[in-house]
Amino acid sequence: MNLSRRLLFASAFWEVARPRTALNAGHLLIRLTNPAVAFDLRSAADWLLCHNAARQALADVLGAQRCTVVFAHQWHPIGAAIGEPEAESSTPTFHVFGRWDGEPVTPGEQLRLPAQRRVPAPGDRLLEYDGGLRAALRRSALERQGEAGRQSAEPVPVGDAVPELVAAAPRFKAGAHHTVLAPASGEPGLTPGHLLALAGSLQGLTERRGVTGLSCVVPEPGSGLLEVHALGRSAGESVNPMQEFLDLPEVSQALL
Repeated sequence: MNLSRRLLFASAFWEVARPRTALNAGHLLIRLTNPAVAFDLRSAADWLLCHNAARQALADVLGAQRCTVVFAHQWHPIGAAIGEPEAESSTPTFHVFGRWDGEPVTPGEQLRLPAQRRVPAPGDRLLEYDGGLRAALRRSALERQGEAGRQSAEPVPVGDAVPELVAAAPRFKAGAHHTVLAPASGEPGLTPGHLLALAGSLQGLTERRGVTGLSCVVPEPGSGLLEVHALGRSAGESVNPMQEFLDLPEVSQALL
């Protein structure tokens, strides 16, 4: 039985919640509170605050040292939804999967199964963690809010607000419309400006022939560069590119 979505932390524009169908104990959502809110520097900075707080909370409570982010853009999982978490609503939502040594079930194992065959994490087990996650989220967010508030309040020159991204074909391709986006600067780290640049690039990728939406995976960058794998989707596709992505040699259990 699916649980109701449980709020763990609410910020100015985004919230961190436990999904209705949590695939494991490290599965959280970052969800836009009001779909009418424009995605600008303020909301991008608030998303980054929630993301960093969620990562820290997962590390504090579960010992998670890695996180993978999965989200869709102008696309909703259909049918068996292999490779994708189930859509809970049309509100912009990002699935965060904390990864830790010794986790009993990995996100990749669950996502390889059709949605109806996935086994949600036991509700009583999640309740054991959620109190600690709430406290850790509040603590982490408070530590970061001062810096995030200063960044969003400072005027940002237009040229610096949207850094350049590089779009490249991956070495191992999942489907005809698999693109990898990465910061052109080659520097690690993520800023609100990077998020705005990413949003613009993703919108451009949906305008290609034969593409109506995107499924996106952001593996843990570790000490390397951030990479966003954007997979073009369409209702009439003959092959599910997310299923192909999970079977790629470079996508190991350590990544998803």
